[in-house]
Amino acid sequence: MKEGKTTGGKGGGRGGAGGGGGGGGASSPPSVEERYTQWKSLVPILYDWLANHNLLWPSLSCRWGPQLEQATYKNRQRLYLSEQTDGSVPNTLVIANCEVVKPRVAAAEHISQFNEEARSPFVKKFKTIIHPGEVNRIRELPQNSKIVATHTDSPDVLIWDVESQPNRHAILGATESHPDLVLTGHQDNAEFALAMCPTEPFVLSGGKDKSVVLWSIHDHISSLAVNQAATKSPGSGAANTLQAGGVEDKQIGGPRVKARGIFQGHEDTVEDVQFCPSSAQEFCSVGDDSCLILWDARTGSSPVVKVEKAHNTDLHCVDWNPHDVNYILTGSADNSVRMFDRRNLTSGGVGSPVHTFEGHTAAVLCVQWSPHKASIFGSSAEDGILNLWDYDKVGKEDQAVKGDKKAPTGLFFKHAGHRDKVVDFHWNAADPWTIVSVSDDGESTGGGGTLQIWRMIDLIYRPEDEVLEELEKFKNHLQTCNS
Repeated sequence: MKEGKTTGGKGGGRGGAGGGGGGGGASSPPSVEERYTQWKSLVPILYDWLANHNLLWPSLSCRWGPQLEQATYKNRQRLYLSEQTDGSVPNTLVIANCEVVKPRVAAAEHISQFNEEARSPFVKKFKTIIHPGEVNRIRELPQNSKIVATHTDSPDVLIWDVESQPNRHAILGATESHPDLVLTGHQDNAEFALAMCPTEPFVLSGGKDKSVVLWSIHDHISSLAVNQAATKSPGSGAANTLQAGGVEDKQIGGPRVKARGIFQGHEDTVEDVQFCPSSAQEFCSVGDDSCLILWDARTGSSPVVKVEKAHNTDLHCVDWNPHDVNYILTGSADNSVRMFDRRNLTSGGVGSPVHTFEGHTAAVLCVQWSPHKASIFGSSAEDGILNLWDYDKVGKEDQAVKGDKKAPTGLFFKHAGHRDKVVDFHWNAADPWTIVSVSDDGESTGGGGTLQIWRMIDLIYRPEDEVLEELEKFKNHLQTCNS
């Protein structure tokens, strides 16, 4: 289950870290280092751009923020990270500025010349918020790009205005920053399951109390926008300005917001939640009880559909397709990703997925649909691999046979740049084929973990006829030059 953490990140109690297996016998898979060395040699061929950033402390979550500036060769964009420390300094929520190099700008030589033990010049810390506890999950609010929610080892969800929060120095003994809002309603720790609604300022959470909790922060965000220019005391955030209806101004952390609804139906820890992209009232959740549950707040607090055996073991992650709201992805400790069509789901028994994607060798920790194309999604796992899939290829592709094994159906790219579990990743909506990913591989890198920002070469995902046509033009150009 996802709650077992080490200093290096989530999933510490689940084993399987490293992903490559040990070397040794002739039939053994390559070691992590052997796999990484092979991957590094292929970087100039496989990637249009790659930024490798050695983290001082592990980050359990990574999210793109708003785009700040566009230039000729690169764009500047916010990036949200965390620092999970060993207690010698406080845990922090980090707001960074990232230079995102535009497609077909970086030279292959530059792409290949990175140092695993160095910090990338493309990633610069902009602001530090001293967080009350580890930052286990970060989610940004679509309606206001300056607002993020975080989970820590507590029952509360914390809301931050990252622009108005003062910059703090993370030194031993420093007082914690105060969140702008504290969302209450859980009866036990809620550590990972967290989502923001695409259509309205709603927040969704799940926790160890087996509950899914829903909040509306619409009034409070409106109040925050009005008061953003107000003077705030150091470290207070907007705690003194958010006094909208429904807020109880209590002791710790500033204004507190009660739940809009609490939904019961899981029989174990809720590991992940997600809104339906077209409705603030519909959402889904997965948990350690192997269940996928669909909810509708308009019909009450009981499940609409409860698939009792969506996988054979714990479910760690879920995502709802933003382009086609019928499709839902789930990732599990059984090493697989499953895609469900909600039109075919019924309560009870074993779920019937549209397809099961099997390309990982350890528990899947994160799944996410691409913001660019309806059939594309990514999955990351404890095996240290981030796989990219295209379900349009399922049933249509000729499987390339290597030895006696077939390539997993639908898999079209494997990012193997991490050397331990890839705990989180996020597609960049402003630059759709660019991905940020973080891993817990501090022992391998001499740091706290690895952040990578990367974009595969476009020849991999562009339509085949388009690629062949371009290569043909390139061929003709060469022939002209040589004649």
